[in-house]
Amino acid sequence: MSEPLRVLLVDDNPADLHLAELAFEEHRAVAQVVTRDSGPAALTYLRDPTTPLPHVVMLDLNMPMMNGFEVLEAIRTDPHLQHLSVVILSTSDADSDVKRAYSMFASSYMLKQDSFSDFIAQIDQFVTYWRQCQFAHVPKS
Repeated sequence: MSEPLRVLLVDDNPADLHLAELAFEEHRAVAQVVTRDSGPAALTYLRDPTTPLPHVVMLDLNMPMMNGFEVLEAIRTDPHLQHLSVVILSTSDADSDVKRAYSMFASSYMLKQDSFSDFIAQIDQFVTYWRQCQFAHVPKS
């Protein structure tokens, strides 16, 4: 991938968003992260025709107003967004959540690491993996 990896991170927890921004900072030359603190804010961002779509959406499940499953459903039912790769990043290791996410065509399901150093390593692996992927380029209409 010659252009930077574009990531949209959606999480309602300000501390988690801040830690993620710090973790992605190390990769700023090859990855750009945009954060949104709610499902509705994420969908507004994704549906803005002036904003380039992200290559990957990292999505928390447990959010007020609109949970991650509802955001994932909105992405999968929108013809302009349904091609997006969506990675669930959650503290939930409930088998029912994992199964539900994959049944809704989540690209991956990652458990948030407890320690910051482990979270940094997780983001390093995430960026390394997704930088090697090829993405569908769907023209905007």
